[in-house]
Amino acid sequence: MKQIVYPANERGSNDIGWLKANFSFSFGPYYNPEKTNFGVLRVLNDDIIAAGRGFGAHPHDNMEITTIVLKGALEHKDSMGNSGVINAGDVQVMSAGAGVTHSEFNPSPTTATESLQIWVFPKERNIKPRYDQKSFAELLIPN
Repeated sequence: MKQIVYPANERGSNDIGWLKANFSFSFGPYYNPEKTNFGVLRVLNDDIIAAGRGFGAHPHDNMEITTIVLKGALEHKDSMGNSGVINAGDVQVMSAGAGVTHSEFNPSPTTATESLQIWVFPKERNIKPRYDQKSFAELLIPN
């Protein structure tokens, strides 16, 4: 497998106050034609979401989306009827398939959330959307 190193200081970034994002690949306001994806890996974002803020309901389709909360929590709601909190150490996997709408908010009134979001192009398009979440908190090494 081909190996490419993207140093952290060469990532794209965006700071809109409530969201500080670092982009490994072209995403949102960051565009670099040499970094649009790596094979099926489309997005690798490192986000800090301010307390009480987040992303309102928005659609996705035909993308496999994994969210890993490193610190804090994210409250998730989607059009499949799923709702709950993704805590530090949890991994959420959402297959947007034929289409899903979801929102993600930091439920804390005081603490920022740090998370990674990874998007992968699907092997098969327009499948039935699905959702899963699992905690790996017991594997976290205390700081």
